[in-house]
Amino acid sequence: MSLYDSRRRRYHDQFDWPLFLSVVLIAVIGVVNLYSATSPYALSGRTGLADVYVNQVYWLVVGGLLAILVSVIDYRNFERLAYVLYVGGVVTLLLVFVLGGEIRGSSRWIKLGSFTFQPSEFMKILVILAVAKNLSEDSKSESRTLVDLLPAGFLCALPVVLVMSQPDFGTSTIYTLSVMAMMATIKIHHKTLAALAVSGVLGGIGLWEYILLPYQKARVTSFLNPEQDKDAGWHALQSKTAIGNGGLTGEGFKEGTQNQFGFLPDQFSDFPFSVFAEDHGFVGAASLLLLYGFVCIWSFNVAASAKDRFGSAVAVGVGAMFFWHTFFNVGMAVGIIPVVGITLPLFSYGGSSVITVLVGFGLLMNISMRR
Repeated sequence: MSLYDSRRRRYHDQFDWPLFLSVVLIAVIGVVNLYSATSPYALSGRTGLADVYVNQVYWLVVGGLLAILVSVIDYRNFERLAYVLYVGGVVTLLLVFVLGGEIRGSSRWIKLGSFTFQPSEFMKILVILAVAKNLSEDSKSESRTLVDLLPAGFLCALPVVLVMSQPDFGTSTIYTLSVMAMMATIKIHHKTLAALAVSGVLGGIGLWEYILLPYQKARVTSFLNPEQDKDAGWHALQSKTAIGNGGLTGEGFKEGTQNQFGFLPDQFSDFPFSVFAEDHGFVGAASLLLLYGFVCIWSFNVAASAKDRFGSAVAVGVGAMFFWHTFFNVGMAVGIIPVVGITLPLFSYGGSSVITVLVGFGLLMNISMRR
């Protein structure tokens, strides 16, 4: 047997089929759901929005090709370049303040000709790589103190501050929670945990008093009582109505009344889950959540079987990013958390989001095949 045949056979044997098929299934269902979500625009003649699902296919192809590239390059090469990639990501976040275009009061996107991208999305992967490298370089066997965690904390805090200035509270939260999940894999001194807990409470108070903008506070207060503040709580009310309309088995594909009659806002970006639940009911929504849950659990299984600290930390970071995206998006759709504008992975429309998620899964495949 030739060396090429040997490598091809090994690659086939080690290929992570459960992860691959689960991600492909979510992506395919997501495109079909976008077709349902945008069908009212096709009927009204608004072809730009009606073709959103077609554009999503293009982004899935681009993201898929990048995922393949990322999966075949030994992930230890990304470990060597982690800090360089991180600095490049920070530079793009700074460029947003110079070149960024404003959409709905936020400057998050850089436009180069006809191409528009959101640097804060790509930065999620770069933060995970940089923090994973930092954690893997620390060979201590004893519990870490607050001083030991400062470098990783800084790697997270810098992009959080920059993204909060855009402003984008949701993405900053994803950075923070993903890094916290990665830090949970190492030993931390109990006094350090207590200090972090106190800092978190004080930080939350300071965030509410001095950083959050009025419209962001309104989202929180409307979440607590959406019926009283129907302007700020409109999105959540319509979303819950759509999900309730679905009942047990749904109203049928492209038959959801909240979506078809235009009551459900941002149905292809913030509330695609509501469209799916209205079309397919509790059975469809529960099946979709089980699929998302499987991918999350499988990501942590990859982390547990990784052959080194860096691979394990990256797998945990990617799995946590996927989990928190799903949790926040579905949570705001069903009304258990405020509307924060976080996408549902591979379901919400958006090139930057799709590419980021698929590159993350490319890293997971990479780590899984080399475990």
